[in-house]
Amino acid sequence: PAINPAPRRMIEAEIGAIAARHGAPGDVDITLSIPGGEDMAAKTANGRLGILGGLSVLGTTGIVKPYSCSSWICSIHSGIDVARAEGFPHIAAATGSTSERAVQDMYGLIEAALIDMGDFAGGVLKYLRRNPVPWLTLAGGFAKLAKLGDGHLDLHSARSRVDIKVLAGLLQAAGGAPDMVAKAEAAVSAGEVLMLAGKAAPALADAVANRALAVALKTVGGGIKIDVAVFDRTGKLIGHAGP
Repeated sequence: PAINPAPRRMIEAEIGAIAARHGAPGDVDITLSIPGGEDMAAKTANGRLGILGGLSVLGTTGIVKPYSCSSWICSIHSGIDVARAEGFPHIAAATGSTSERAVQDMYGLIEAALIDMGDFAGGVLKYLRRNPVPWLTLAGGFAKLAKLGDGHLDLHSARSRVDIKVLAGLLQAAGGAPDMVAKAEAAVSAGEVLMLAGKAAPALADAVANRALAVALKTVGGGIKIDVAVFDRTGKLIGHAGP
């Protein structure tokens, strides 16, 4: 089972509180379950991703916020408008909360200079083509930015997928051994390819960042300085491209 750091901390905190009330050590095994999950999973693409027998639960906060795509894109545009009106020389658009915190720390940006891009890379880049700022940093996880590098401007899992063959080719170019590349070609996720990369991971992440940068520059059409920062799930910078 895979679980992101924030939900893990939430679970540990709850178990710790209960254990403290009862004077127990809190050393327990925890099973997460979704009633009817196996039946619901049959209606999803999970099987194609190697997730068998149940649903995947995604996110770094453990809290799902409902939204409409149009409202989210409008909020992106509003955020860019505010940054332009305030004359900010540099803004950062991030795919999630972990990468947003990491890029804020990386550049010392204020909250108003941060754009909650989510999956809508196109919503950011196409708007900046008509409403430019001096400098944009795109920040995100390895898989999301790999999709952008493949030319996808909508990074949602239901509307775009990582090209594993491309990632395997990048791994080979980054110095991956033939057996490692063969395993990467059979991988079911970008994260698995990154894990297989081992010492070649930084070069692979840089290659993904460079591909994402090329797509971003092409979409914007020039006139904006852009860099791309790839972070792992802990917020550690693992790849970068651009000035």
